[in-house]
Amino acid sequence: MGRGRKPGSVIRQNIVQLLFVLKRAYGYEIHKKYINAFPPCSREVIYYHLRKGVKLGEFIMLEQATEQGDYSWGKTVEKTYYSLGPNALPQINTASLYETNVQE
Repeated sequence: MGRGRKPGSVIRQNIVQLLFVLKRAYGYEIHKKYINAFPPCSREVIYYHLRKGVKLGEFIMLEQATEQGDYSWGKTVEKTYYSLGPNALPQINTASLYETNVQE
């Protein structure tokens, strides 16, 4: 067996499951849905796994959009939208995700 960590991750696989259902989403939206469907984790962990998943080909960055709004930090926000990549292996059983209101 080689040195270091294995490339797989439970959290990243759960994000694959979410994106399989949602088709496309940005990081904060993925985090909100994740904590409703799976054991809680921090937003930073979600963003880490999104970046790592892009490197591994499990996710693709679709676009970076700047949206206008009235936020506590200013008038604009930059959202990076993700979708499943060619190396993603979603599980077919996603019934539990539908039951936890992931689609809302």
